[in-house]
Parts: sequence; C-alpha cells; structure tokens
Amino acid sequence: MSQTTASAENITLSPTAESNSHRAGLWFGIGAYLWWGLVPTYFKVLAHVPALVVLGHRILGSIVLLAILTTIGRHWPSVWHLLTRIKAWPWLIASTTFIATNWFIFIYAIEHNRLVEASLGYFINPLVTVVLGMVFLSERMRKLQWAAVLIAASGLVYLTIARGGLPWIAIVLPISFAFYGLIRKKAPLGVLTGLFVETLLMLPFFLVYVPYMHLRAGAEAIDTPGTLALLSLAGVITTIPMLWYVAAARKLPLVTLGFLQFIAPSLQLLTAVLAFGEPFGRDRLVACAAIWVAMVIFVIDLLRTAGRGRSMVSGPAIE
Repeated sequence: MSQTTASAENITLSPTAESNSHRAGLWFGIGAYLWWGLVPTYFKVLAHVPALVVLGHRILGSIVLLAILTTIGRHWPSVWHLLTRIKAWPWLIASTTFIATNWFIFIYAIEHNRLVEASLGYFINPLVTVVLGMVFLSERMRKLQWAAVLIAASGLVYLTIARGGLPWIAIVLPISFAFYGLIRKKAPLGVLTGLFVETLLMLPFFLVYVPYMHLRAGAEAIDTPGTLALLSLAGVITTIPMLWYVAAARKLPLVTLGFLQFIAPSLQLLTAVLAFGEPFGRDRLVACAAIWVAMVIFVIDLLRTAGRGRSMVSGPAIE
C-alpha cells in the first residue's frame, strides 16, 4: 500500500471531522470489497473471451480512466517525473509484473471454473503479507500469526494431497498480491501516479495484441456488440474499486480494514458454489475449514494488537 503523504499524516482532525472521515472510509472500504466480491460475475459473462484479451481491455480502459483522473488532478508533472527516474524503473517493472500476473490469473480462474481456489487465495493473502513482512521488512511474527500461517498452510497441503496436484491458483494469487503490496509499501510511488505508470508499462504489448485478436480470422465470437460493450467497461470495473480501497486505507484503522478484507473472498466463494455451480467436495471443505480457523486466529491477533500501535500490513494491496 502506498505511503500517505506527510502533510496528510500530520493533520489533526476534530472529533466530528474524524467521525465523518471514518464513516466515509467505511463506506469506501465496504464498496471496494463488495465490488471485488461480486466482480467475478462480470468476468464469467466474458468467459468466451480469452483471458489475455480481457486483461488487455482492463489495461486499455484503465489507462483512459486514469489519464482523465490524472488530468483533473493535474498530476502529469508527477507522472513525467516518475517516468524519468531511472532508479524507480526496477520497482515499476516489478510491481507491474506482479499486478498484471494477479489480474490475469484471477480472470483465468473464473474462465476455467476455479473461482473457489481463487477465493481461498484471497482468504490467505493477509497471512502471506505477514510472512513477507517478516522476511523482507524484518518484522517479527507473533505467536498467533505463526499459528494462523501454519494452520492455513496445512489446509493447502491437505488440498494438494487430496487432489493429487498443487492448488497453484490459491498460491499464485496471494503471493502476487502480497509482493505487489510489499513493493508499493517500499517504493517511492504515488497512489494514482504509480498505478497510472504501471498500467502504461503494460500498454505496448496490448496495443498490438488486442487489435490482432479482434481482427484475426475466427474472432466473430468476441466481436459481437454485446461483448464489445462489456469489454469497454473493463477499465471502470478495474479502476474504481482500487481508488475506493486507497481512500478507505487512508481513513480507516488497521483492525477495520482487517475485518472488511474478508468480504470479497466470502462473496467470491458463495458465487462460485451457488451461482457458478463449482464443486465443493470434502477436500475443499477441509481446506476451507483450516483456512477459516486461521482467519479467526488472525482477526483475534488483530484485535489484541490494534490498541498497541504495532504496525502490520493489511489486506489485499490492490491500488
């Protein structure tokens, strides 16, 4: 998650203003996580479109919307400054790689009826984030955090053994999210500016790939008016909840975000089983039970430490 500016951090709000800010942050957070929880329905409707094409439209649409927001906020000097900072490029390339991977795998999971796995990945994302904090930021994991990580890991090990294969979607999604969040925490990238430049870096490939896929022979199935209309919304579908999440992260305490972050995977899991008809057999039930126990322990740890002022990275680092 990107750093809040120093000036914003030093503002002292009156009790009324602070209450209003908290309420606004709560609505932003609920809106973002509800959106992420329900968005699989949008991608499911586009299941006949190759995942890489859908990703391309996410990139192209996001660039248009972010360019408008950059113009309104007069952030173009910051964009140019970031683009010309050679030292920032390794961070930008890394963060772009992780967020693009995450977006693609999520679309792929929905298209291939593996949303249950994706939801499991998002449930364990905060635990992966805690582990990365220990490894790369020299943060110390508390006993309850260790317990949560080990229990969640045992659920994935059981799923791997029971199904005879690694549940790679449930592993790649949280790892890519967590590494993206780690980079955005450490790198000097602004919220809107960083996201805009990251998206720009993906543009060259998709400027060639997306037109080719629409113009090639046999593209009639993805060139219908209805499909093109849905694809045109991909940028809004992607960018709006990201901006809402950033607004919520700036206004809400960690413990509140810690609770809200479980809205999205819970809705995704329900959607996968009840709406998409994905199987939910004994192996997935046992794995889910282990992960849910881990989440309860994780939330208990959040509650115990929230008042002590200890820092810890929060949920999905989508911005």
